[in-house]
Amino acid sequence: MTYRRITLPLFLVQEQRRLGGSGVFTALMTDICTTCKTISNEVNRGAMAGTMGYAGSRNVQGEEQKELDVLANDIFLYMTDQSGNWAGVASEELEDAYISRGSDGRYLLLFDPLDGSSNIGVNVAVGSIFSILRLPEGADPADERVYLQPGVRQVAAGYTIYGASTMLVLTSGQGVNGFTLDRNIGVFVLTHPNMQIPEDTGEYAINASRERHWPAPIHRYVRECVAGLDGPRGRSFNTRWIASMVAEVHRILMRGGVFMYPVDRDNAPRGGHLRLLYEANPMAFIVEQAGGRAISGHERILDIVPERLHQRTGVILGSRNEVERIGRYYAEAEPEKLPVA
Repeated sequence: MTYRRITLPLFLVQEQRRLGGSGVFTALMTDICTTCKTISNEVNRGAMAGTMGYAGSRNVQGEEQKELDVLANDIFLYMTDQSGNWAGVASEELEDAYISRGSDGRYLLLFDPLDGSSNIGVNVAVGSIFSILRLPEGADPADERVYLQPGVRQVAAGYTIYGASTMLVLTSGQGVNGFTLDRNIGVFVLTHPNMQIPEDTGEYAINASRERHWPAPIHRYVRECVAGLDGPRGRSFNTRWIASMVAEVHRILMRGGVFMYPVDRDNAPRGGHLRLLYEANPMAFIVEQAGGRAISGHERILDIVPERLHQRTGVILGSRNEVERIGRYYAEAEPEKLPVA
């Protein structure tokens, strides 16, 4: 039988030739692939590695860290130090930007080293999210302002999901492709080319325990979905909630759906729940490249100009027609006075 599988390194080389690139992007992605394979190994070892508990520390967000949170963050930082390809990095787990030692790289890496880590102890899928930006000409990577670029300026973004299999999903602005880790040869292989999100869906994901805090447009949308065949939509909907953004977005990429974590009356003083630079921007880039939509409520996520390294935002993303419907509900709603910090 002829061997016809396309590995991620081969895919990157082919894209480099097609676009006339210099090979820098291939080097950047090689770093990320090695990092994610290392984290995948640690996650899959589970309790045998003795890293399933709490680390006894809190991150800059004030959240209690799991040992795997700290370990995954350290693996990312070690990679950037060793490769020399990165000017600097910003992590959800660190208060300030981290400058790669001995590097003259021209790219910035922003990442959530282990998304969904609250699920570690129950063996539910977790993942790593990353975003790549260019370092502006003549800029200092130690200056926090160089990371405060709107999502439309991302060079590439992706995530790795550590589940029944390990998959890396990637976009560089030319569509979305999914690669599955073949553990026998230690290489990511193209298994899901040109991923597309269906425009319509019968599934939505939201944390229903927060219903009392939701803004009016979200109440309206969810009520219509719950009403099913007897409601104004005249159709049935299913609800899903995994509490892992990587897993939620991956399901949407595979079969459609809507994920919602809006700014509400409880999280409004913080600006929302999810982080703009480490979670919302890279996931919005992926979703839009796959034909979906991503909004914060009243605006497109990728157009938001960040003001702070750890800025938060509302996130509503997924199947195009449903997200656009929710956007219309926001436009039609009376302005709400939400609490501020």
